[in-house]
Amino acid sequence: MPPSVACYPVPWTDPAVIFAGGWGDQDNVFWLDAGPGATEGFSWMGTGTPHDRAPRDVVLTASADEQSVPGGFVGGWVGWAGYDDAAAAAGAPAAYAAGDGPAQLWLQVERVIAFDHDAGACWVIAEPADLPAAVADLERWRHSAARVDVLLAPNPVLPTATVLARHTPHQYRALIERCREAIRAGDAYQLCLTTRFDVAASAPFDPVTTYLALRTRLPAHHGGFIRSRAFALLSASPERFLDVDGGVVRTRPIKGTRRRGGSDAEDAALAQELVDSVKERAENVMIVDLMRNDLQRVCLPGSVSAERLLEVESFSAVHQLVSTVSGRLAPRTTVGDLLDAAFPAGSMTGAPKLSAMTILHGLEAAPRGIYAGCFGWVGRDGRADLAMTIRSIVLHPGGAYVGAGGGITWLSEPDAEVAEVGIKARAPLAALGAALPPGW
Repeated sequence: MPPSVACYPVPWTDPAVIFAGGWGDQDNVFWLDAGPGATEGFSWMGTGTPHDRAPRDVVLTASADEQSVPGGFVGGWVGWAGYDDAAAAAGAPAAYAAGDGPAQLWLQVERVIAFDHDAGACWVIAEPADLPAAVADLERWRHSAARVDVLLAPNPVLPTATVLARHTPHQYRALIERCREAIRAGDAYQLCLTTRFDVAASAPFDPVTTYLALRTRLPAHHGGFIRSRAFALLSASPERFLDVDGGVVRTRPIKGTRRRGGSDAEDAALAQELVDSVKERAENVMIVDLMRNDLQRVCLPGSVSAERLLEVESFSAVHQLVSTVSGRLAPRTTVGDLLDAAFPAGSMTGAPKLSAMTILHGLEAAPRGIYAGCFGWVGRDGRADLAMTIRSIVLHPGGAYVGAGGGITWLSEPDAEVAEVGIKARAPLAALGAALPPGW
């Protein structure tokens, strides 16, 4: 999006209606989604030109853009960065598979629709010469009632899908024991061990239908849909990775998971069990320390702190243990500087980070692809908001894949870790019309 943009108010419409009405069918599009029924925050939909590299030269400590637009996203880039490239850049061995999708995909934004869920207001934001066409397209998609009714049906018709697990539960348990051996040897304190479920279908997956199914099953405050031609990332991420505003960076690592209960009493007991777990608390604090260390590489001395520790956040499928670490970025810190310091995120590696990534490369013996990376937006004015690529689906010409995993410590119980993988993968697979393989 160019420096000079026009902002035009339009009648409020649920973002899902516009998305289903035609927006999501375009080749290079995004929807950064505050979630179904959101009553606060912003969502953004947009189009852009694809690039294969992050906007690394954007200065994150720049003064705020003089041109104010609703929600603070004045234009810039929306995209993803995968795990494997970042691991290699950090000095760890990495695996690659051509079919996993672009290691990086960033759309240089041309048009945006901003949705203010608190105020129930929305705007079209575009270059002045393009604004009439952008508004006309929005009106067309907003009134595609018949198509929208079909796509937003409670139980959409999905292709018949089959799932191939990268590891059996028995194999995953064996890998957990190897993680514990590495921890016992002093090579790591924690290891985020992951696996993958590859999905094939009787017909190509439709990205729009699949994402609508995912957000219904797994509502999240950092949902995301980014599509570029034959590849699409669909995410219901609960984890904010890097939020930069006014030169202050925050990260909110998640470590610690419990399923939701079948009754209010069971649900409350499971949340309390999460808070009381010595293993989960230690796991979370280890990653908080790692993220503090990462941010200190690019922040002013003495400015990095743990703002919040060990808070429970509850989602439709799980309770999670969340902490918040923040710092003030040093002058002239760029997107590239911050990613070099903090990516891949410690919550997806373990600690110490380089040793953990090296050990995991040997244990997992396969690429993670786009999973375990990050996605979101980078504003040309020095703001940014990136989420972790978890609870996600990657669509590619051969089908789809869903990654899942968990943090392994010396106190890990293999059966509980296997169950946690199943909890995390179940809803994304269901959105594809697929079920977990036996034992998961």
